Amino acid sequence: MGKTSSTVKNRYAAKNYDMVRVLVKKGEKDRYKGIADKMGLSMSQLFVQAVEEYITAHNTKN
Repeated sequence: MGKTSSTVKNRYAAKNYDMVRVLVKKGEKDRYKGIADKMGLSMSQLFVQAVEEYITAHNTKN
């Protein structure tokens, strides 16, 4: 991927998405990545889905 392509993708992401950083213990990232792969999801999709399910299960509203 060329520098221009990366720049365009980064600009698009910054314009359309908020970034959330999650810190996990060493080794957990690989575990989560493996789970996401088995489910056919990206790690981002896995975390968003988990949070949405948690909110629904606990009747938490924004």
